[in-house]
Amino acid sequence: MKKLILFLFVVIFAACSEDTEPVIIDSALPDGTLSVLRMGTFIDQNGAGSAGAASIGTDTKGTVFLSFNNAFRTALGTGTVTVYLSTSDTFTPDPANGNPNLLLVGPVRNAGENFFKIPTGTDLAKYTHVILWCGSVGIPFGNARLQ
Repeated sequence: MKKLILFLFVVIFAACSEDTEPVIIDSALPDGTLSVLRMGTFIDQNGAGSAGAASIGTDTKGTVFLSFNNAFRTALGTGTVTVYLSTSDTFTPDPANGNPNLLLVGPVRNAGENFFKIPTGTDLAKYTHVILWCGSVGIPFGNARLQ
């Protein structure tokens, strides 16, 4: 019985101890400023209100990012808007061949500034466009030609 009481005391004391908040490092954010390699302006598609600019650049550690500027906006109320790098301005899935003309970058979380880390070793010269794809309705919301 004494061991049970001691065990409960230790558990309660440990559960009530004050923890310091962990420091979370977001690896999806660039380190320092981005050196822009290519950029483009979004063209709205299907009345989604897409606007703003996209750019590909490297941070001070050499990590490659796709970024959207503060003026970026698109319709976010329809569900997930997914960002792709593409070899054209048209979303053309080819899952049987591993989608060689598309690179999934990630979902858009909010209007304004967004950053997406590009996987190491990606052939950036291959991709000429950024596509905003709304999967819930199966239509593009916009694209930007990277120059």
